[in-house]
Amino acid sequence: MDRVALVGRHFKNNNLRKPVKVTITGAAGQIGYVLSFMVAGGRLLGPNQPIDLCLLEIPATLKACQGVEMELIDAAFPLINSITVTTDQVVGFKGCQYALLVGARPRGPGMERKDLLTANGAIFKTQGNIINEHADPNIKIAVVGNPANTNAAILSEFAPKIPKENITAMTRLDQNRATGQIAQRLNTHVDNVKNIIIWGNHSATQFPDIRFAHVNKDGKAEKVTKYVTDWEWVHKTYIPLIQKRGAQIISMRKASSAASAAAALCDHVHDWLVGTHPGETVAMGVMSDGSYGIPKGINFSFPVTCTNGTWRIVQGYDFNDQFSKDAIAKTLKELQEEKETAMTFLRAQK
Repeated sequence: MDRVALVGRHFKNNNLRKPVKVTITGAAGQIGYVLSFMVAGGRLLGPNQPIDLCLLEIPATLKACQGVEMELIDAAFPLINSITVTTDQVVGFKGCQYALLVGARPRGPGMERKDLLTANGAIFKTQGNIINEHADPNIKIAVVGNPANTNAAILSEFAPKIPKENITAMTRLDQNRATGQIAQRLNTHVDNVKNIIIWGNHSATQFPDIRFAHVNKDGKAEKVTKYVTDWEWVHKTYIPLIQKRGAQIISMRKASSAASAAAALCDHVHDWLVGTHPGETVAMGVMSDGSYGIPKGINFSFPVTCTNGTWRIVQGYDFNDQFSKDAIAKTLKELQEEKETAMTFLRAQK
């Protein structure tokens, strides 16, 4: 049975707006749990936006999700207008304005890559159909559940009423990881490093690209490559470290990276809605418009700038060196194969 808690409180700020519906799938999972509190605290949409929060889970984890609801009520967040806990996807997505799609089938023992792609393809096909019919027509969607880019592409196929530019996949975690490592390498504050690009798939084929990044040195923006000149380190240590960072954290924590993923998702959506700073790019998995030779229908991580809920792929970067060409080709090939595997299965299910 669905649960709705009316948390309504008298807001201290008279400038607060009408509540918006935010739906989190997989809300009882590690990322969803942390994310719920970040959203409730204003990290996603800012300190003046009341929220009708919907926690969507599968029946097996309903009780855990109700526990999350209890904690959210106990935390007495001023921005939370209501909380809905449900296992009904129609209820979850009806009128939804922001969907944070965290829930996905994890890779289990003995599962092959094809099994994971087809299982998640079926999940995101169903969600696409339901969002298409029941969500706010201008819903903003951020896919986190892996394989995130391909899941976003599948959802786009089955939600034709939703503008393709409103369906994104999160690669901001990769950018944040890449930025943190360069900041450590240069012994500078992380906020001084900007515009590292993540090209392609949120996977071990992604291409973290520092060639166009800059670092603030004494108030002046200079190219990162002026200070990071050891390309053997970049190619053989730095890039593989970012590509495999998630697995490294699992090996250390015996659990996946949850808090950093939730924080990155808030960064992703916040910048998308509020806008990026002048001259600053961020990494987002978006449906390709053909830029950089990436075929339409593929969700690919590009450098983008954002303004008031819209994004634009930044043009003009080059791939003149063989390493970059090969890296782009490899991650694109993986994305094409992932989508084809999932779509072949879904077409056969008709």
